Parts: sequence; C-alpha cells; structure tokens
Amino acid sequence: MSDVAVAGAALRFSGVTAGYRGTPALTHVDLDLPAGQRLVLVGPNGAGKSTLIKAVLGLAQVLGGTASVLGRAPARARGLTGYVPQLDTLDAGFPVTAAQVVLMGRYRRIGWWRPTRAADRRIAREALDRVGLADRAGRPFGVLSGGQRQRVLLARAIAAEPQLLLLDEPFNGVDAISQEAIVAVLRELTAAGTALVLSTHDLAVARDLADQVCLLNGRQWAVGPPGEILTAGPLRRTYGGHAVDLADGRTVLVET
Repeated sequence: MSDVAVAGAALRFSGVTAGYRGTPALTHVDLDLPAGQRLVLVGPNGAGKSTLIKAVLGLAQVLGGTASVLGRAPARARGLTGYVPQLDTLDAGFPVTAAQVVLMGRYRRIGWWRPTRAADRRIAREALDRVGLADRAGRPFGVLSGGQRQRVLLARAIAAEPQLLLLDEPFNGVDAISQEAIVAVLRELTAAGTALVLSTHDLAVARDLADQVCLLNGRQWAVGPPGEILTAGPLRRTYGGHAVDLADGRTVLVET
C-alpha cells in the first residue's frame, strides 16, 4: 500500500478497506479532503464511522487500497492531528481539572517526560477560552456538564495545533449552547486552514456544517456536497430502505 498523497491534500483514501485484526469493517472508501474543508460522516450505528476515523489515526488497519494523511501514512501523521473521542469513552471520575485536561494536548509536542513551559500553558488557556470555558479552568473535569466536558476535549485537541481535526459524534448528549459553541469554533478552525472530519447522526448538522458528506454503512455509499448527497436516493440506499420524508425542501429519515 502506498502512503503518497497529492500535494495539499489533508486526507486522501483510494479504494480503502479498513478493519481490525485482518477483518474488514468498512470497504470502498474514496475520499479527497483539501486543507480547510469539513467532511461529515453520516450513517447508522455500526456503519463504520468510528472505524474510518480510527483508520485516519492509524488505529484501525488499512487492509486494502491506498491511504494518505497529510502526505504521510496514517500512523506517521498522528502527531499532526487532533482527536475528540466520544464523550462516553472517557472516565469523568479521573481527578483532573479542566485546565489540566487541555494541557494534555501539548504533551505530544513537548514529550510526556518534559515539564510544560509557559508557552504551553498559555496555548492551553487560549484554547479553553476559545471554547468559552476559561472560567471553568480550575473545576474538576468530572463535575462539568456533558456539553462542557465535550468542549474541554475540543480545547485539548485545539491545544495540539493540529492540521487535521477528527471528532467522533461530538454532539451526542450535548446541550444546544455547547453545540453552538463547538460549531462556531470548528468554523473558525477550518477558515484558518485546519481540515475537519466529523461523524454525526444529525442530518441537520451535516447539511449546515459540511463541505462534503460521506454516507457510510459497511461501505461508502456516496460522497459529495450536502445538497447532492443528503437527498432521498442516497439516503435510502445507505440506510437500507428506511422511509424518507421530504418536508420543506429537506430530506429527513423516518423510523419504520
């Protein structure tokens, strides 16, 4: 497999099959994401959205095709990426403050064995302020609301100064205020040149935020601008025949 990318591409997958321990979990992935663009992954539970994000991070195996992240093999590009995991995968009881969580985003740059510098602490404070939580810096991470914890995790990823940012279902269990704050920061980051990959179940979020939408369900079913992809035909094929209601010019999924 090649890890050579076209110059300027933040992400390029061609015919990629990805999975774990040699077993495919996702097939037929073709993506080309330039710097500064937002790619939103949409599909049902178990569709392979998290597998694709982990393949970009080099944490899932690329079993076929060619994969390049920022001009490198995925695992080699990990130091240039930021990652916001699903909130429920983290231990909210770990005794650490919001500021300390954000400062962890600097460790990959400075090394876990080296002391943090004043510049690192400044960058962490600025990241926390950027997500609107500077006044929560000294609060224990575990006592924050779910939306606030997710914003802290976004600040941690921002503190790493990534060229590519990946978020796995960042709006699950998040209140409207936190969702608006997260979306605003993501727009600022991409306007400054950071590429973004985000997974979600929310078609409204995908429609509003994405430059490109990728429909997944065991394989890639479609990719392109949201106005072309979030329509009845591609959604029916991806979701296996779920009814689609066209209301007010928009396409929504209806459980059957």
